[in-house]
Amino acid sequence: MPGVVEVDDLLARLLHRIERHAPYAEVMAEETTSHLVRYDRSATVVEPSPGFRGAMFRAWGPKGWTEAGASGLEADSLTTAADSLIQHLGFAGGAPDPPGESSTQRGEASTKTQQPMGEVPVSERVALAQTWFAWATEVKGIRNAYATIQSRTDIRLFLSTAGARTLQTIDRTRGAVAALAIENGKVEYDFTGRGGMGGAEILAEITPERVSRAAHAAVELLQAPSPPVGRMKVLLDPSASGTFAHESFGHGAEADQMLRDRSYLKPLFGKVLGPESLTLVDDGSLPGGWGSIFFDDEGHPSGRTVLVDHGKFIEALHDRETAAALHRRATGNTRRADFLSRPFVRMTNTFVEPGAMHLEEMVREMRDGVILESCTSGIEDPLGGNMQIKVKKGHLVRGGEIGPIRPSMALSGRVLEFLTAIRGVSRKEDFEMSPGYCGKGHTDLLPTGTGGPYLLSEAIVGPA
Repeated sequence: MPGVVEVDDLLARLLHRIERHAPYAEVMAEETTSHLVRYDRSATVVEPSPGFRGAMFRAWGPKGWTEAGASGLEADSLTTAADSLIQHLGFAGGAPDPPGESSTQRGEASTKTQQPMGEVPVSERVALAQTWFAWATEVKGIRNAYATIQSRTDIRLFLSTAGARTLQTIDRTRGAVAALAIENGKVEYDFTGRGGMGGAEILAEITPERVSRAAHAAVELLQAPSPPVGRMKVLLDPSASGTFAHESFGHGAEADQMLRDRSYLKPLFGKVLGPESLTLVDDGSLPGGWGSIFFDDEGHPSGRTVLVDHGKFIEALHDRETAAALHRRATGNTRRADFLSRPFVRMTNTFVEPGAMHLEEMVREMRDGVILESCTSGIEDPLGGNMQIKVKKGHLVRGGEIGPIRPSMALSGRVLEFLTAIRGVSRKEDFEMSPGYCGKGHTDLLPTGTGGPYLLSEAIVGPA
């Protein structure tokens, strides 16, 4: 079966054919492969995926954008898709150019890895998962553990009649360990994981110390008292502060939400919403980021977009259409979950920039409250400006001293109130990024990174 590189010339010819019927046309061709290893006490799962491949043509016509796709990269399928697009365009001449600026970017890029996962035999992957399992289960009270290793390669070729040609190969690798503690019928767990753009070198970041901490926390959670309830000071760990960035300004700053009047942030553009210590960024060019890309799916190069600069909301995330409508520039944030999915304005790696406070200083500053750790999920309300963040565990703080562990909790409240209550952001030494997936609504999942240092604010807290 042909890959995207083998059909490059054919796609270019088909675009020229479509160009006779539309003022602008583009195509995104994709091929992916993935592999999964999962090990626990009862089973070893090895799931190589043959992946999928195909292409989506898009052209601007009298009725706006029209698309036609091919599930495969064979010549007949691609030609049929292009002809179908021409038939549905109904072009009679005189159609204006599409909104926004068409990318003319030309370039090729691929992930630079120290050890590509394709060079790691399956036997070595299974052996590594077994090692992680052993680290977790050597902790007294841990009855089982789930060790997972995932890898994926995504190759995308973008061509347009404006002259753009971008080819990118992205390798992503992710490892995780979840330790299960069981006592008198009660089950608790905790987890650790790492992931990013790269190869097997990322898996080396899962150390015995990380796994042991998660396993001991799972055992402690069996006896943990109930979490606190009410409005209080909260200290978010890097995983929780990253989810805050994603839920508070990520979705709300996707400019297509603004054009549909679905973002509470629209009337707040240019206003100071938080303290001087707060800077929020979306950066698709972050080296090694789980959500990093070289080019977006409109051919624009990825880049760093500062959303909140020292407390002031200064920018949104744009595709070509929103940039034209709001008199901004495209930010390299147009992403398709795959070639069959629609292009949307989407986040890449969204995070809180490090500040100046030491973690110990922040604990003393909060005096009484709770530290929220190991984020599990987040929910946003881009229209109403509310958010909820769930974590697996936390620690109560009393009199500036960190106390015993507490079980799953949820933070909730209005984003703007949370912003004005921020009292500190910790230093670069605390900064971490976490891998995750984001949907536009509940569909079109794609990889996004979240992260930051520790963040001190105030919110409503209760059991998750």
